[in-house]
Amino acid sequence: MQLSKQNLQERQEQVYDAIVIGGGAGGLSAGIYLQRYLLSSLIIDKGKARSFWMQELHNYLGLPPDTPGKVLLHQGKEHYLSVNGDLLNGYVEQVVDEGDTFAVRVKVGRQNSVYPVFRSKYLIAASGIIDHLVPLDEMRNVFEYAGYNLHVCMVCDGYEMANKQCGFFAGSEASIEDMVFSLSWFTPYITVFTHGLFAVSDEMRQKLSAYGYRLVETPIQQFLGEHHQMTGVELVDGTVVQLETGLIGMGSQYHNTYLKGIELEMKGENLVTDKMCRTSHPRIFAIGDLKVGLNQVAIAVGDGALAATQIWRDIRRAAGPRPWEENISLPV
Repeated sequence: MQLSKQNLQERQEQVYDAIVIGGGAGGLSAGIYLQRYLLSSLIIDKGKARSFWMQELHNYLGLPPDTPGKVLLHQGKEHYLSVNGDLLNGYVEQVVDEGDTFAVRVKVGRQNSVYPVFRSKYLIAASGIIDHLVPLDEMRNVFEYAGYNLHVCMVCDGYEMANKQCGFFAGSEASIEDMVFSLSWFTPYITVFTHGLFAVSDEMRQKLSAYGYRLVETPIQQFLGEHHQMTGVELVDGTVVQLETGLIGMGSQYHNTYLKGIELEMKGENLVTDKMCRTSHPRIFAIGDLKVGLNQVAIAVGDGALAATQIWRDIRRAAGPRPWEENISLPV
């Protein structure tokens, strides 16, 4: 059921088997599997998952290559609702471990907000990350090209950048080290832009020069292009650098602050999990971009299936086999 301010009270007393925080591909996959295991679940979706603004999913098995991410998410939500899952648009502010249950406090509505609390036995953190884009004044035309030929994931879209004039938009020297020399597998035609955000060491300058990669430290005025295809950038001094594609590596914001009150094993900003996506807390699972591993839609979908399956196993084993009482002969 789609929940809203009008019908929240119908679920206030329920203890769900699992609450899924995040309605992206991974969270929806988890919710669908939970429902198909005859468990009760609630997905709380803050909206606009990372894949929402991806305009074409070229690497997802079985989908037409021009399928937008928002279509995948819409179909996933319809599927989840069709198997009687509960879905709420809201922002999770806090999770409290009460022992046998979790209390999940949610902000619902940007105006005249209400703050219901839902409870569950298990929790699946699937709230993902959001990439930092190039910080132009008022984000001038960044979104004209982001998700088209201005990419944020080399693993997803390296193929789309093959042998093209590519701009790499760095957020730190570490991002240059981490990304540029891997990006060269797909294309050698790389220009690194720092947007004037950080200083580049002499060692890195020499390394870039040795490989023939251009370094541009002058801030960017605006992106250039038309029909969502970026063709270059104009710098603040009026210089134009021609490009055919771009990759942004300026870091990400992890949506996991609601877990800060619970002690969990972390590796950097990522949650450490086992092969079934269970965190160091036995009843908290993490899937998709929040966990240590590869940031891919296909991986997140698989993670959702793993986490839901393990929760079903836990609950099933604790409950024991269900007797077919109609066929049990009562003693005389």
